[in-house]
Amino acid sequence: MDPRYAAAACLLGLSLSLPAQADALPQIEIADMSIEDLANIQITSVSKKPERLAAAAASVFVITADDIRRSGAVNIPEALRLAPNLQVAQNNGTTYAISARGMNGSNNSAPNKLLVMIDGRSVYAPLFSGVFWEVQDVVLEDIERIEVISGPGGTLWGVNAVNGVINITTRNAADTQNSLLSLRAGTRGSDSAFRQGGSAGGWAWRAYGKYQDVRQTELVSGADVDDARHLAQLGFRADRTQGADRFTVQGTGYRGRAEQPLPGSLSVQGISLALGPISSTGANLTAAWTHALDDGSELALQGYIDYSKRDVIPTYAESLTIADLQFQHSLAASGAHRLVWGANYRHSWDEVSNGPLFVFLPAKLGQTWASLFAQDEIALAETVRLTLGARAERNDYTGNEWLPTLRLAWTPSAAHSFWSGLSRTARAPSRLDVDTYLPAQPPFLLNGGAQVRAEVARVLELGYRGQPHKDLSFSVTAFHHDYNDLRTQEIVSFDPPQLVFSNQMEGKASGIEMWGSYQAAPWWRLNAGFMALHQRFTLKPGSTDEAGPGSARKDPSHTAQLRSSFSLAQDKDFDLMLRKVGALANPAVPSYTAVDARLAWRPRRDVELSLLGKNLNGSHAEYGPLATRTQVARSFGVKLVWQN
Repeated sequence: MDPRYAAAACLLGLSLSLPAQADALPQIEIADMSIEDLANIQITSVSKKPERLAAAAASVFVITADDIRRSGAVNIPEALRLAPNLQVAQNNGTTYAISARGMNGSNNSAPNKLLVMIDGRSVYAPLFSGVFWEVQDVVLEDIERIEVISGPGGTLWGVNAVNGVINITTRNAADTQNSLLSLRAGTRGSDSAFRQGGSAGGWAWRAYGKYQDVRQTELVSGADVDDARHLAQLGFRADRTQGADRFTVQGTGYRGRAEQPLPGSLSVQGISLALGPISSTGANLTAAWTHALDDGSELALQGYIDYSKRDVIPTYAESLTIADLQFQHSLAASGAHRLVWGANYRHSWDEVSNGPLFVFLPAKLGQTWASLFAQDEIALAETVRLTLGARAERNDYTGNEWLPTLRLAWTPSAAHSFWSGLSRTARAPSRLDVDTYLPAQPPFLLNGGAQVRAEVARVLELGYRGQPHKDLSFSVTAFHHDYNDLRTQEIVSFDPPQLVFSNQMEGKASGIEMWGSYQAAPWWRLNAGFMALHQRFTLKPGSTDEAGPGSARKDPSHTAQLRSSFSLAQDKDFDLMLRKVGALANPAVPSYTAVDARLAWRPRRDVELSLLGKNLNGSHAEYGPLATRTQVARSFGVKLVWQN
């Protein structure tokens, strides 16, 4: 038997024996790149300018286009499972809890310390400081890479980049000058996408459409969970290069509907209402321009407008418009210095139609965020770089926030790099923190959070990234986060009972994250990752939020993953992924193991047919209270991708 088939069969058999606990397809195949080529991938999220992944002084993992294709991911959250420095937990068929380095839903709130961008456009919702993952989508075949930074990114990206930054970058329209049709059907649902590219008047362009149909899930008891969803999306992108100038214009429109899962009703002070569906519509338009100056420096200007409307029956409906303008000047190297500086201005127009259970007051609100940043990379010696940076950002709730960083990198050789970082970052309050009142009419049980301050983290990191052998790469980071002014609910009156949001909790999180790649044979590559995390939260003197420290710990103490990618033949691939996730404490969720597999065949250069299997070793739960906890079930699917 061919050794590659024997190895694939052995790995699949081993993984299935584990217990289940309660263009033509891309023109440059990343899998054909050497380990050294992967280390030289250009990234931009760490320093806001192109740099080699191997030289980045941060804990950054890059999910490549080929990683996504070979994983069989059906949406962005599933693609993010490939990053060992993220915790991705599926709550139900509609929602995901995604975080880095813990705080994956602190104090009964959604994860709120991770900044997410798609082509430079923030999808971080100012209503609750999180991401509505069910409406964030692109044609997966058009993603160039996803850069995942675990750790603070406030200096370059602003408040809310506390525990991590996810930057999703799609391909230049010049690289998609063809037709694409993608069809997938399976036990979990189906989706379809098309894309057509072309050129006119010096512009390269593409237009696309996508439709998702996600079926409802089940509880551990077998009862149906009312969480099916549907999303339709249309969009375009156009790029042009003219001399020293590059232009990009892109836009998206979407409409979706998601059912709300159990408990199926809400009851507050005698008012009980059944939950209805969530309808979402939105559109955004982004324009970007970069200009290379003769001295080697570069100017960049980007602006976007983003409109969204979300109707959550019967609790609230929100209409939100965000306008954002960013400027950046990357100076040419001057002696030992390489300076980048810039400014950002954002304004939102937010209108909430309040329901009968709780209210946002004022219902209509305009907010402004403005900031200036600068970062200087200083060559102290041929092998030593010091990075100093700071951002001053102003928001309407807490005023000025100061976000400094200091990083030191030592590169004794091209194959090895050691780095350290010390940063201060913050999460500014959202409307949920400040403007929420419950019930809908006075006297209020929850009386907002007018005195809420920003949540602050001081972070120390030590890391190594290297290639000790031509077929092996490795990265490891140790980190310590010191949190202060974390959000709590405080009792301010017993008669009548009254609560307010405050900042009476502090905490610490320490851990290690590591990953590596090994080219075991020309036709076999292994990728592995591991994360260990220890968190401790305590209340400040005088706090009454006894549940706060426990509800802040919704993270596993460890996660591990192993991916095996086989090229069985020139036209056949087999991929296997094993994930092991530790238990959650509050609410208690057992640890679990998940095995995914994908078998792909290319009968022609422009066609790929793949068979997909998820959770092959059985169903498991990942997140949420027991009574409403979705069982993420074993599923199968088939996918056809055609590109001419």
